[in-house]
Amino acid sequence: MGIVPRVRQMIQPLSDCCLPDDSGDDDDETASPADKSELHNTIKNLSLKLDDLSTCNDLIAKHGAALQRSLNELDGLRIPSESSEKLKAVNERATLFRITSNAMINACRDFLELAETHSRKWQRALQYEQEQRVHLEETIEQLAKQHNSLERAFRSGTSGRAANPTKSFSEGSFLTSKGEDSEEDEETEYFDAMEDATSFITVIAEAKEDRKAEGGTPGPVDWTSSDNVLDGTSLVPKEPPKVKRRDRIPDKPNYSLNLWSIMKNCIGRELSKIPMPVNFNEPLSMLQRLTEDLEYHHLLDKAVHCTSSVEQMCLVAAFSVSSYSTTVHRIAKPFNPMLGETFELDRLDEMGLRSLCEQVSHHPPAAAHYVFSKNGWSLWQEITISSKFRGKYLSIMPLGAIHLEFQASGNHYVWRKSTSTVHNIIVGKLWIDQTGDIEIVNHKTKDRCQLKFLPYSYFSKEVARKVTGVVSDEQGKAQYVLSGSWDEQMECSKIVQSSPSSPSSDGKQKTVYQTLPAKLLWKKYPLPENAENMYYFSELALTLNEHEEGVAPTDSRLRPDQRLMEKGHWDEANTEKQRLEEKQRVWRRRRLEACSRGCGSEDAEKEADTYMPLWFERRLDPLTGEMACVYKGGYWEAKEKQEWHMCPNIF
Repeated sequence: MGIVPRVRQMIQPLSDCCLPDDSGDDDDETASPADKSELHNTIKNLSLKLDDLSTCNDLIAKHGAALQRSLNELDGLRIPSESSEKLKAVNERATLFRITSNAMINACRDFLELAETHSRKWQRALQYEQEQRVHLEETIEQLAKQHNSLERAFRSGTSGRAANPTKSFSEGSFLTSKGEDSEEDEETEYFDAMEDATSFITVIAEAKEDRKAEGGTPGPVDWTSSDNVLDGTSLVPKEPPKVKRRDRIPDKPNYSLNLWSIMKNCIGRELSKIPMPVNFNEPLSMLQRLTEDLEYHHLLDKAVHCTSSVEQMCLVAAFSVSSYSTTVHRIAKPFNPMLGETFELDRLDEMGLRSLCEQVSHHPPAAAHYVFSKNGWSLWQEITISSKFRGKYLSIMPLGAIHLEFQASGNHYVWRKSTSTVHNIIVGKLWIDQTGDIEIVNHKTKDRCQLKFLPYSYFSKEVARKVTGVVSDEQGKAQYVLSGSWDEQMECSKIVQSSPSSPSSDGKQKTVYQTLPAKLLWKKYPLPENAENMYYFSELALTLNEHEEGVAPTDSRLRPDQRLMEKGHWDEANTEKQRLEEKQRVWRRRRLEACSRGCGSEDAEKEADTYMPLWFERRLDPLTGEMACVYKGGYWEAKEKQEWHMCPNIF
């Protein structure tokens, strides 16, 4: 017994090796139709042999049982005549059993010979296909590089003749020192499309000659004294904190978990509605992740002193990009805040600011955020997280506008976040990418900045995680070109002249920007030592969940499941997380019952889902025309008096 299951175990690897899987990765199928037909016929023959083995197995079991019964009956015989008849029957059944056994042995021999022969053949074919695929990938990559090189050379020649016969320039990445071809001019910079899906080209202008070529354009094209505010912006030294903050947390435990066993039933569903164990989390809430955007607040402190609104826009753009720098290694999911949960960051002495977040909606999850800086700016936003699991990747779409206002100048900036995508959810190493366009608008001066986050591509010649942008004034004239990467740094170059280039082969016309040498706007701080074992937290992130006295009872620092996870007690954290989620469901049912007594069922459900925030109130945003939660005051006064009686018991 057990022969057929063992045979099936033998045939399964062969069929897995020969037949395409159902994962959707059609790129792996390189066999020709004739090869596929042969493989299918062979698998069919093996399946027929397996059916023969199964039939023989059933007959052996049947005749074996009959033979055993006959032998038992033989033992109880006493009369010689009866013994003779029974012995005859036993011999007949034994003969049938022997014939069946021989048939099964022959079928097994045929199967093994066939499987062994084709197994060697398939192994050689598979090895050959793998080698051919690697060779093909290398060839395609080389062809792509040659194509891009020829295209750049062609456009360089046509653009050079159209703009300036004595100069040559080409397209490509702004950061030529990071992986670009050494043949290209070291002073040449080139950017991706930003204007109406066309690309533009930038060239570093030689200071005096290019200004003469412009016809003697006066001072505004030069780096004037007012531009010095951009010098060394990202090199602002970190002042030692006045309060000693922690610089490490317990190392992340090494717990294994089958991701697919949880995610396979979640394809297409809203991620916030999927119950997830803490194994996929990091010990910070979404409110704390939102507060991490302030890590490079000194960019805004610097922007306060800008006398030019377009220079100030450059710093605001660098600040908007810097908020993504912490995400490059942070593929873990933050905790979904409980409805009514808050998080404060009271760093008035250390960072010059106070920040408050409150979870104002649970489905869909939405958080309101307000920041006041004593250095002369304030920031507020309401972000709703929309996320979808697509099987191979996870898309995270932050919805809502971000407002930034400088009190002295009255400049009011508004922008929205880009889309984050987590790749290789099921198979492979997880990695995150930022894609899409961001438009930053100064609603007072009408200055604009168009930022483009380039998606990663294996065949792209561009620097990974690249960001490009153009800052334009109220007349729509380009003033600055921005370039860098969202995980490393951003630079700006002042435009001294722009001109159209010759149309390319596809009929699109590009703009040529002559710029002065680039200046560094922002550079990412290095990660703390041992960051890979501490969820890749930055220095600021390590301090966000540090226990502080006097915070509201709804503060994320007091959330028990998050605290247990940080300490490494993941099993206890999962139990506590289930308790909190059930408590929140009970709280919602009670609100629903209270609302149903005064209105219909549909209205009651809507009313139950409408939470009245404690520290924020919903107003119409006059700039975007959307309803948004804005800070109504009272939190810091309540903290000073330690009057928290109005706070709900959510933990």
